[in-house]
Formats: sequence, C-alpha cells, structure tokens
Amino acid sequence: MQKSGAGYLHPQQRALLQQLSRSALWRTELPTWLLIIAVYGGWFGTLLGWQSLGRLPATLLLTGFTAWYMSLQHELIHGHPTRWPRVNQLFGTLPLAVWFPFGLYRDSHLAHHRNHTLTEPDDDPESYYLSAARWAQLSPWQQQLIHLRNTFFGRLLLGPLLDIGGIFRAMWQAIRHGDRAAIGMWLLHGTLLTLLWWWMAQRGFPPLWYLLAVSYPALALTKVRSFYEHRAADDPLARSVNNEAALPWRILFLNLNYHSVHHDLPGVPWYGLRRLYLHDRERYYQRNHGFRVAGYRVWLRQFWARPVGVNAHPGRSEEARHDSFAGITDV
Repeated sequence: MQKSGAGYLHPQQRALLQQLSRSALWRTELPTWLLIIAVYGGWFGTLLGWQSLGRLPATLLLTGFTAWYMSLQHELIHGHPTRWPRVNQLFGTLPLAVWFPFGLYRDSHLAHHRNHTLTEPDDDPESYYLSAARWAQLSPWQQQLIHLRNTFFGRLLLGPLLDIGGIFRAMWQAIRHGDRAAIGMWLLHGTLLTLLWWWMAQRGFPPLWYLLAVSYPALALTKVRSFYEHRAADDPLARSVNNEAALPWRILFLNLNYHSVHHDLPGVPWYGLRRLYLHDRERYYQRNHGFRVAGYRVWLRQFWARPVGVNAHPGRSEEARHDSFAGITDV
C-alpha cells in the first residue's frame, strides 16, 4: 500500500490501516485482480458476442465496461494490484477508452494529487477552474459556454468534448516542442488503437460506432463522479467532497465518491475507502468543512439547469498562501 502523502485522521486510523494491510485480502489484492478479470472479460466477451446480444444491448454494456475500465486505470495509477508500476501499467495501456494514452493520464493525475495546489488552474491539470486572468480574457459567448458546461447535463454532454479538445491541443504541443516521452506515448497509443479497431472491424463492430456511441458516453459517465468533486477553498483539506452515492455508482467509480478520503490516503485500495469513511464519517465531515453530499441525485436536482460556481478561481487568502508555503518548506 502506497504510504507517501498519507494524511491520517488520528493515530488509531493509521494503526487500523497497518492492520488491514497485513490481512490476506489486502496483501493479495484479490478484489483488484477479480476486478481486472471482470472488466476485461466483460468488455471482450461483449465484443465477441455482440451480434447475438444485439447492437443496442452490446453498446450499453460496452459503455459501462469502458467507464469501469477508466476507474480501473485510476486504481492502477495508485499502485495496485502489484508493487511494480510497470506491471500495473500493462493492465491499463490498452486504449479501450480511446481518448488518451495511459502514461499521460498517469502523469497528469499524479500532479493533481499535490493537495496544496488542488483546484488551482495553473498547477492542477484536472481543475475545472480558470485563472481570474484567463476568465477575464474570455468573450461573453465563451463564458456562457463554461456556464453551460458547469450545469449537470452540460458537464455530461459538453465536458467530454472540451476534454477531447484539450487532449488534442496537448498532443500538438508535444509534437511542436519535440517532447519525446509524450510523443512516444501517443505513438504507442495510436498503434494499439489501430490494432484494436482493426480487430473490432473483423468482428463486424464498426469502430466509428464505438467511438461515438461507446467511448464518448463512457467518458461522459465519468463526469458524473467529477461533477463537483473539488471546490476552491483556503484549506486544502476542505477541497475534496465525500459523496454518499448509491451502490451502483460506488461500484462503477470504485468508491472514489469518497474523494476526500482518497486524497488523504491515495494509496488505500478501492475496497478500503468505504470502510474508512464509515468508520470516521463525522470526523471527515469536520475535516473537509462539511463538504459532503447525499448522492449524485443532489447535484442533479440542484444543478440540472443552474451552473455550479466553478469558473474563475477565487485564489487564496494571504494567510492560507503563507500556511501552504510553510507546509512545503517543512516537508
């Protein structure tokens, strides 16, 4: 279990985690191995039998398995199911999700886990916020587009499109600046994607249909989880939500709805997050300043037409900035 960057609630929680990490379940990572089998078996099994299932049922199943695969990729990034990153990477490199190379996602996501800069647009590559200067540069129609993206349905419909645009801009920048590492990741990704689409075509499943009717909706599903996952706040501990989601969402997102717990303890495997949260539910409520919600239906009800206030980042107070720098110095 990854220990770096761990933020325990209290010594008893640390002792509990040490006890759990010695158990046979956690040492073998059996749930994650079974997850890998379920995701790959379900995805390939659906593709192999899609003509018997029918196009619509197969499309729905593939969308679910592809979104689940993206959750699995996140788990692989955080050091599961083995202690060897290159081995874990092998399970996440196949481009079932289409849009981005695993290596670039890994690098971006690990940068996102620098909690002292979480949500800050110049430092957090996964932030939905824009800097105040960048926001002021946008034309009125661009600001309206961001507001539309920040509604619940706008995030599902427009969020993936804007992400894809950003991915291709990053690819162009890598080529332009001769970033060999990024170019290598894109070449590997493109080669594997070509082979995967060739195999799909051999099975009679149209790659273009997969692109538009499977991979885009799968990416949209992940936007449910990340809709209001982080907020700008002076205290880094108050920036990540704990969403008490229903069981189907918890399975699809591998308990990442308990996002404050995950950011405090990024090395805890997915099957441990809910247990830790329920063990110290009220302490987490205090720790992240009440940033808790009773399921994704709350966001849907509140923000189906009204945008959540994630546009221009408000910055941090001088006191919070000083505390952050002091914390960095002490590391």
